[in-house]
Amino acid sequence: MIISKLFLKNIKNENVIISNNQVFDLPEKVLQFGTGVLLRGLTDYFIDKGNRQGLFNGRVAVVKSTSKGSTSDFDEQDNLYTICVRGIQNGKNIEENIISSAISRVLVADTDWNEILEIGKNPEVKLIVSNTTEVGIQLVKESIQNQTPASFPAKLLAVLYARYRSLGDTADADIVIIATELIPDNGTKLHSIVQELATYNELETEFKDWLATHALFCNSLVDRIVPGRPEGQALAKLEDELGYQDNLLLVAEPYRLWAIEGNERVARLINVEATDPGVIIKSDIEIYRELKVRLLNGTHTLSCGIAHLAGIDTVAKGMSDTAVRAYVTKVMHDEIAPAIPYNIPDGEATAFANEVLDRFANPYMEHLWINITFQYTMKVKIRILPVLFQYYKQHNKVPKHIAFGFAAFLVFMRTAEKSGDQYYGNYKGDMYPINDDQAVYFSEKSKVEDNQYVSTVLSDKLLWDADLTSIDHFIETVEEYYNGILKYDIKQALLRI
Repeated sequence: MIISKLFLKNIKNENVIISNNQVFDLPEKVLQFGTGVLLRGLTDYFIDKGNRQGLFNGRVAVVKSTSKGSTSDFDEQDNLYTICVRGIQNGKNIEENIISSAISRVLVADTDWNEILEIGKNPEVKLIVSNTTEVGIQLVKESIQNQTPASFPAKLLAVLYARYRSLGDTADADIVIIATELIPDNGTKLHSIVQELATYNELETEFKDWLATHALFCNSLVDRIVPGRPEGQALAKLEDELGYQDNLLLVAEPYRLWAIEGNERVARLINVEATDPGVIIKSDIEIYRELKVRLLNGTHTLSCGIAHLAGIDTVAKGMSDTAVRAYVTKVMHDEIAPAIPYNIPDGEATAFANEVLDRFANPYMEHLWINITFQYTMKVKIRILPVLFQYYKQHNKVPKHIAFGFAAFLVFMRTAEKSGDQYYGNYKGDMYPINDDQAVYFSEKSKVEDNQYVSTVLSDKLLWDADLTSIDHFIETVEEYYNGILKYDIKQALLRI
């Protein structure tokens, strides 16, 4: 039996959390751009929880911006779906099943545009949320009149302009716009593009004043691993436990964070902070970005080459390997946490690092190390270099575990062959793809002599936008570890740090 409103009353499973039927009568308060699993497993999770607590009391109208696929799964299931929370928290296994009724309807931008504009005019709608991927927040100079705009910022401008024309300069018009795309200052960038598009469309000065007064754009940071719907035996096992079929089912880890950069007015308008400790509204959320980017993402970046070269496919399996787990723990606690280039209160980095260890060890998350190597060079530059320089500034010595991570990166990126446009590396007979914008660069540098490769790449100021030679003995240390990885099995090399 497929999950639906009619089927809800037949669910007798005590391990499934269900909202009462009154939730279906709640008004729409949120307009959401994006149907992806991150929004459904995080922001909509909070809204559903708020409804069950009697705090938020509103539902989400979702806009499907692309023409790919259909809304049939949402339609057949009355927009209901199950969030299966699985993982480790404070060393304990967590298993929780929630039928989310947060979504009221799913509309398609190309065919339902006038209906979407009507939602924008609704004074009860106080929140617009987006996750259109990093590419979605881009300036495309286009008209917002008489057609469905192609880009997300233009769609947003059209919705806001319709709201302005309908509600005017009143308190009812106030609305919060929260971007969750994974780019720095996401809300600020979106706001800037919307303003530029308003000028391009020659919209009246009064609207621009309205935009500055009534539309509150917020930066935000979202953090939750939501792999989505499992397949095969894993899915069959979950549906057998639940007692029903769900084509929109998703799995999510217990950890959850939605940090919103806003003031009391923002908090009052969206009324979501009290639903869960994972929702944080503060005037400065940089600390949360730094903790995530350095400790979680940075550790991933330093470890991915090591684990892949060691023949370990998933992050969870890496945490079951003694050598890799020891590396992850030491690099995070001893080198990254103390050198985060931001004023972190005592103990907060350590506490976050311990949470990250639980998250990495989650056996329910099939997070592949090879996928983390995507855009490896860029990730090292953004996530690791600031910590490297800060550590050297504090201690006047090379952080040896970070140096080993650089060595593994250089081994991984050294090109063995090319097929078409795809570059490949080769470590002890294992061929693997190199998916990196700098693959051509590394293909060229891989032609230099073995004893020159490390120093040639690390001394390239144009590649790194920094001078790594200014860190005494860094290049020599990386070179020593690089040679060890080539000479020994990488796990043996790890033990020699």
